[in-house]
Amino acid sequence: MEPNTGTPAGAADRALALLRECGAETMAHPGGTLLAHLCRVQDRLALWQARPALRLAGLCHAFYGTDGFPGALLPVTRRAELTAVIGDEAESIVHLYAACDRAATYPALGRPEAPFHDRFTGELHVPGPRARRDFAELSAANELDLARLDPAFRDRWGADLLALFTRLRPLLSADAWLDCRTVLATPAR
Repeated sequence: MEPNTGTPAGAADRALALLRECGAETMAHPGGTLLAHLCRVQDRLALWQARPALRLAGLCHAFYGTDGFPGALLPVTRRAELTAVIGDEAESIVHLYAACDRAATYPALGRPEAPFHDRFTGELHVPGPRARRDFAELSAANELDLARLDPAFRDRWGADLLALFTRLRPLLSADAWLDCRTVLATPAR
């Protein structure tokens, strides 16, 4: 284990190997390949000084697909395989992120008691404060990567994303919030 992280030593290298094995390096994604996107999300989280488990989750956040990117690298029934590579904490973040039914969850996401709607099971649950912060931070890193690379995406979704992350501001680190404002705020004309 890495010191004080709860993540297995060498987990990022093993995660990259598994991502390549599962085809992320050849799967098309805005800005290039899925693997390139995942690495950028991990890098963004590192710039925001996220802890190692959250950075690993950023690298692996699309393993089970997401509500916005349905192409799964592994079925959710194979969670144990990803857990063996990145550890329990990082895999739990990946699963929460992948399971989120965005249309049902996002409107109330900023409220501490608001339930998450699980798109895999249809169940509702209320994640704890740390899980909510992790979800918000990972969501911001993911969406900002797309907005940075694709002006059409930013033009179409930038105002909505800024409104979402403004509601989630108490859950975001100062660095993440600054990045949200910088990337998504409408420039003066």
